[in-house]
Amino acid sequence: MKGKIKFESALIRLEEIVHKLEEGVDELDKIVDLFEEGSELADFCNKKLEKIENKIEIVTNKIHKTENIAEEI
Repeated sequence: MKGKIKFESALIRLEEIVHKLEEGVDELDKIVDLFEEGSELADFCNKKLEKIENKIEIVTNKIHKTENIAEEI
């Protein structure tokens, strides 16, 4: 995977790869290339989702702390 790619673009490309592999590919080298690219894209998407989940958790915790402070006042 070269350069910066957006999550949505990575997901679309990953879906294309899965579709191609499901249809069947005759060349072993092409299968390996697609599998490697798909694995990289899946890893990228998983890491991106983990970062987003962490950000959501941080924001949620801040909101709860603010609510708790407001209740104490």
